[in-house]
Amino acid sequence: MASETSIGEGNCLGWAARDPSGFLSPYKFDRRNIGSDDISVRITHCGVCYADVLWPRNAHGDAKYPMVPGHEIAGIVQEVGANVKRFKVGDHVGVGTYINSCQKCDSCNIFLEVQCLKGANRTYNSIDVDGTVTQGGFSRFIVVHQRYTFKIPDNYPLEFAAPLLCAGITVYSPMKRHNMNQPGKSLGVIGLGGLGHMAVKFGKAFGLKVTVFSTSMSKKEEALGLFGADEFVLSSDEQQMKALAKSLDFIIDTASGEHPFDPYLNLLKVAGVYVLVGVPNEVKFSPISLLMGMRTMAGSGTGGTKDTQEMLDFCAAKGVYPKVEVIPIDYVNEALERLIKRDVKYRFVIDIENSLK
Repeated sequence: MASETSIGEGNCLGWAARDPSGFLSPYKFDRRNIGSDDISVRITHCGVCYADVLWPRNAHGDAKYPMVPGHEIAGIVQEVGANVKRFKVGDHVGVGTYINSCQKCDSCNIFLEVQCLKGANRTYNSIDVDGTVTQGGFSRFIVVHQRYTFKIPDNYPLEFAAPLLCAGITVYSPMKRHNMNQPGKSLGVIGLGGLGHMAVKFGKAFGLKVTVFSTSMSKKEEALGLFGADEFVLSSDEQQMKALAKSLDFIIDTASGEHPFDPYLNLLKVAGVYVLVGVPNEVKFSPISLLMGMRTMAGSGTGGTKDTQEMLDFCAAKGVYPKVEVIPIDYVNEALERLIKRDVKYRFVIDIENSLK
């Protein structure tokens, strides 16, 4: 690891990408001063999301370098502003994919700040309230407005809380919005990765009958044994797929690779709901797949502050924990390469507290 004297100056140490290679290395920068409504969070853990592959490599064409990624942040409050009443020093808290919004538009007024009509301020590679570029959770601490900070129950380990702030809320929010929390109903989950395994866990916690669809038989044992799914279907097996026609109330599609949609839509009952949370390059299906069964096709990305806090409380109350692989910060580049190869079970979490020195 490079010495801190060779990596710039500032009050915060992180790991940053300097160019579209996306390679991360130590970097010092200044966090903004804490305001009256802000909280300073000492970061203990940060999850690794596929966004941390894409943005540092300028996949979206808007990269601002140097870039410190990371938007699944868990830590401990180390300072609070004068107007902060909900949090105190020592509280366990989380920060997700955005750290501010206009707080006045229709979306913000119903606590869907991630859908802010003026654009939510992302946790990294965005512009903060002071005009500086936001830097993410692969760093020692972060300063965030209290509205976008979430209480993590004291009995919930911080290394498990971190992935909930993106992977968890990305599936929890649409499941609640589309009433996928009715015990006895049936849920199909397409893909068993970082998002998919959380959809299975939430489905079982809600009392649903859960069927996992995957292109790989290697996922069967863990889907059924480790995560408690009721059924596993190899999606390339036409006979298995046909046997489930019109049998599911809901489907959560977490797959970002190219895949057909009609075969899955035809598994929904009348008025069934299909929610896409993965990001394939193209979504293509026959209108008949919707029309003939009065089915709904919807999309969703992360969630608002109200849902996020509710999810954290739900996970603590029900004992819902993501499956994680905890790593030191100096392994992060290898972890990102493994993530590209889908070689992770099921979420990398960086131990910031013990490895970022």
